[in-house]
Amino acid sequence: MRDTMPPVVEPTQAADRPLDVASPVRVGTRPFSPDDFPGCEAVRVPRDRIEDFEGRVEYWDARRELAMIVGAGSTLHHEWPAARLAAIAERIAASRGLPIVAGGTADLVRRDKDGGIEVLMAADQFLFVRPLAGPELPERIDVERDPLPDVVLEVDHSTDARRGKLGQYERWGFPEVWIDVPDAPWPGRPGSRASAATIYLLERGAYRIGETSRAFPGFTAAEIHRAINERFMSVETVAALRRVGRLLGAAEGTGPDDDPWLKQERDEGRAEGRADMVRAILQHRGLAIGGLFAERTHDLEALPKSAILQAAMTCSDADDFFATLARLTAGIDPPLLKLHPLRRERGSECSDQ
Repeated sequence: MRDTMPPVVEPTQAADRPLDVASPVRVGTRPFSPDDFPGCEAVRVPRDRIEDFEGRVEYWDARRELAMIVGAGSTLHHEWPAARLAAIAERIAASRGLPIVAGGTADLVRRDKDGGIEVLMAADQFLFVRPLAGPELPERIDVERDPLPDVVLEVDHSTDARRGKLGQYERWGFPEVWIDVPDAPWPGRPGSRASAATIYLLERGAYRIGETSRAFPGFTAAEIHRAINERFMSVETVAALRRVGRLLGAAEGTGPDDDPWLKQERDEGRAEGRADMVRAILQHRGLAIGGLFAERTHDLEALPKSAILQAAMTCSDADDFFATLARLTAGIDPPLLKLHPLRRERGSECSDQ
């Protein structure tokens, strides 16, 4: 349990001015006010109802029993970037070879000494890049007891997370926050808020704006914004996600073959490529190929390419190709012949022409 948490004081960043990337972001310390949540409606929710409240709460404070509800509702323009980030994380995880957990809009809470909720806040999306202990995720993330997400995403379509939420993330010790202003326009958004992603990195208890992510090495703010706003994944985004995934994997000794889905896809592609090579050689030698060959192409994926070439160049027909390959790979455990005994039927499956 964290015992260094400061008293609950909801800070704000009142100024809307450019910030020096190298300098800490001063988010302020004045008390919570509904004005800190532009685009939200203040709704009274008593303490005994907040646990079961079904509305979309951006922020709730036990002292005032006020819930800040996003006035625009769950529009596609707001929800798209958060859903997109989960898909992006899955692609990065595949290249990395280890899973990344996307938490969606689950609640983040701080509880009082009696176990009741003192402060509740909902992120638009959050990611656990590090492996999580235990088989199940908590129902809500208790910021004093549970592992904190490696990345939190806030989508400022009609709101401004810098004013009412960023300071709370800072006080709770969240290591990295991304705030994205979507490309989709919004009538109430100030003209000074251009569409872009901003990365906030926690250093010595304060946020500073970073050019690249710390949790996803080399992932720039511009690449993040493009990836979560484009409707279809571009070539540039694919290259960026593969690069980030490989960098994460290199630090952990993992890669695409450690991802079960991607490994099977790669294995099947490798087997089919080798089967095409054998077909070309046999056809060049004037040997026809029957249906049994197609049933056994999956055998070729795990066998040495040199043995496959030698068998294709020296066999007398397609049946003899597998028999020759079995002899050449007899030292492999388990041998091909033991896995798939040859089926010699009347007539050759592949005969000289």
